[in-house]
Amino acid sequence: MFNKLTDRFQQAFRSLTGRGHLTESNISDALNEIRKALLEADVNYQVTKQFVADVREECLGEAVMKSVTPGQQAVKVVHDKLVALLGESAVPLELSGSPAVIMLCGLHGSGKTTTSAKLALYLRDKQKRKVMLAACDVNRPAAIDQLEFLGKELGVPVFLDRDLKDVPKLALMAVDAARKQGCDTLILDTAGRLQIDQDLVQELADIKRRVQPKEILLVGDAALGQEAVSVAEHFDQALGITGIILTKLDGDARGGAALSMRQVTGKPVKFVTVGERPIDLEVFHPDRMAQRILNMGDVVSLVEKAAEQFEEDEAKELEERLFKNTFGFDDFLGQLNKIRKMGGFASLLKFLPGMGNLPLDQHINDDAFKRIEGIINSMTVKERRQPEIIGLPRRQRIAKGSGVQVNEVNQLLKQFSQMKAVMAKLGQAGGPSLGGLFGGGMPGMGGMGGMPGMPGMGGGMPPMPGMGMGGMGMGGMGMGGGSSNQSASQAAKRLARKKMAEKSKKKNRNKKK
Repeated sequence: MFNKLTDRFQQAFRSLTGRGHLTESNISDALNEIRKALLEADVNYQVTKQFVADVREECLGEAVMKSVTPGQQAVKVVHDKLVALLGESAVPLELSGSPAVIMLCGLHGSGKTTTSAKLALYLRDKQKRKVMLAACDVNRPAAIDQLEFLGKELGVPVFLDRDLKDVPKLALMAVDAARKQGCDTLILDTAGRLQIDQDLVQELADIKRRVQPKEILLVGDAALGQEAVSVAEHFDQALGITGIILTKLDGDARGGAALSMRQVTGKPVKFVTVGERPIDLEVFHPDRMAQRILNMGDVVSLVEKAAEQFEEDEAKELEERLFKNTFGFDDFLGQLNKIRKMGGFASLLKFLPGMGNLPLDQHINDDAFKRIEGIINSMTVKERRQPEIIGLPRRQRIAKGSGVQVNEVNQLLKQFSQMKAVMAKLGQAGGPSLGGLFGGGMPGMGGMGGMPGMPGMGGGMPPMPGMGMGGMGMGGMGMGGGSSNQSASQAAKRLARKKMAEKSKKKNRNKKK
């Protein structure tokens, strides 16, 4: 995501940060790099021109030029203008009505059907909505079958009629069906169409007139670049779209569409898809996206992901077992599985400052988790609880049972021992605890805390079997503008405390029932 753009921004910032004094020439050179970076990323020319002009004006002001740290102030200006360009803050969906109707539209191949399913899952799980999907794409072969399959897989009801070709009537029938089944949200998956296909565009206009959806969301392929802006303008003129969902952002190294569409159309980007899994739909937060683009990380989003997997009581219990030296491989494996559910090691590292443009596929292989899981599952119950009893004969048996070499078993046991030692030292020194995951962070991860399975990431992580990491010290991975990172960490802590408090209250209420 934004790899090339991030690299070019980093090049530009090198000429600014670390200087005690900035000149107009320094700033101009950096802005020329930024201009080239934006244009190469397929950002709209007019958007690029205005962005650079705004940054230049503020960087040449007294607040930057006379600052004690002018380079960092200049980076902050770029960050703030980038946030403004992306839309300042996240815009929620309008979900009033019974049911609230959301219509998705876009070009052929933009990912509307899969996005419909992802949005349904998000609304059901994150906002506790009762959602129905409606198969309104009667043109594409197997489109109805695809949506029906996705609905069954996710446990979301799907309204369909394979014989009816009158799409506006079909949409009306779907509204009635949703109402009768007590669904408060209806998502219409419409057929893809070209801007020039006036008949199909008129069909969407007819659906809008008959159904009156609360949201009309354009599903746009991020890889289209500047063409995506033209598409958005056309659909907005024809339908009056209320927002945008950018798809395939994980595969777009340029990201120009994300930076242009809101500015040109005036309509917010509300969601992005970042993978093929049903859960790979994210709310679009302009400030967090700006941090990712500038390689400042996205600590808040990482904590949100972690809070979904960890219970407060569970974290405290794990902490107690660690410090009492009763933490075993079952606990270790449990934490690894939680990391996998959060998107995998490589995915999580992208949220950390300085790691956004790391070629993670060359450094971390998430398949290594499976090898570790195989080794642990080849241990007996007693061995998992008491790893210290695993001598050479046992190691040979475990290696044979898991299909690995003995040295890999040795390596895992060594890492496990090191991790326990680090955690114990942290506890004795009064450092961050596992229980502080949601109040102070994961030990060793720059204020994010530490997590079993991610030992020692502040001072160098021992290489896990098959990961080819070779030690991965992360200290000092920041960039200029550390204040932004610090404020993000503080925000993450506040958010985490709030989330965990809410989860505890909900859990207690359920117990009383």
